[in-house]
Amino acid sequence: MLYALAALAALIVLGTLGFSLLEPLTLLDSLYLTVMTVATVGYGDVHPLSRGGRGFAIVFMLVSVAVVGFLLSTAIQALVQSEIVAAYGQRRRYREISKLRNHFIICGAGRIGSRIIRELQRREQPFIVIERDERQVADLIEEDVLVLVRDATLEETLRDAGVEHARGLASCLPDDADNVYVVLTARGLNDDLHIVARAVEAQAEPKLIRAGANRVIAPVIIGSQRMVQALTKPAVADFIDSIAAEDLDLDFEEVVVGPGSAYVGHKLKFTNIRSELDVVIVAVRRRSNSEMIFNPSGDSQIEAGDMLIAIGRADSLARLKETAQRNV
Repeated sequence: MLYALAALAALIVLGTLGFSLLEPLTLLDSLYLTVMTVATVGYGDVHPLSRGGRGFAIVFMLVSVAVVGFLLSTAIQALVQSEIVAAYGQRRRYREISKLRNHFIICGAGRIGSRIIRELQRREQPFIVIERDERQVADLIEEDVLVLVRDATLEETLRDAGVEHARGLASCLPDDADNVYVVLTARGLNDDLHIVARAVEAQAEPKLIRAGANRVIAPVIIGSQRMVQALTKPAVADFIDSIAAEDLDLDFEEVVVGPGSAYVGHKLKFTNIRSELDVVIVAVRRRSNSEMIFNPSGDSQIEAGDMLIAIGRADSLARLKETAQRNV
């Protein structure tokens, strides 16, 4: 397109100069005659042309028809190709979305949503984003992120995002009312969905909980708490920041102990969790009564269905998860 437009501009300049040099015409009259010739309007000669002017006009007409034809064909080709590519890309995204299972849904790709997206990409977790802002959508598509250009508060949108088969949903919209709609709709479509919602204002937290959110995150409150912690307990803040750092191979993981696991019926001190895997169990949530035991002792016995909250390297946590869920 750029080459074609440059050729058209050069053609107009050439015609204007040619007519002004061969005929007693001003630059404006020469430009008018040139544009009229290129556009094939045919209003008639501004000035009777000489023999040389007519010869130049004949050559100029043939060249201008070729250039304009090339410009039009290029524009049509580019338009058709862009439509085909866009339609193919959209169909491909819909096919990939329909195959998603046990995935996460991110509603809103703003400042908070974009951070969640990067973290899920780093953890190689399947997810889909629902966003209406075309500029953010273009950036997401360029990064090969699955995205639906829809309104996240609509039931149809959540169904198309596979909410019935999703593992979790994060509602990060900038308006509390919209987040309540998303949570309420998603909970009605999937009772087992784990929903985390953003609260812009602190008073929105109980409304989001009543709507069906499992957890509500208020960035203002959490930010103030982290600042107080960094101010009063800098060493603790540095430790938490080091765990959250992307360049440090250290992470938290929740591991559910399967009924046939080798850990069932054994005390923590008699397992390979600390000695071989070098993983620290910071808490255990009992399946029987949902009791959370922080810093369990070595005499704590592991039962089927217990959830182990562990911290360690990524490879060690993966081995722990495999052992805990594998039948002996």
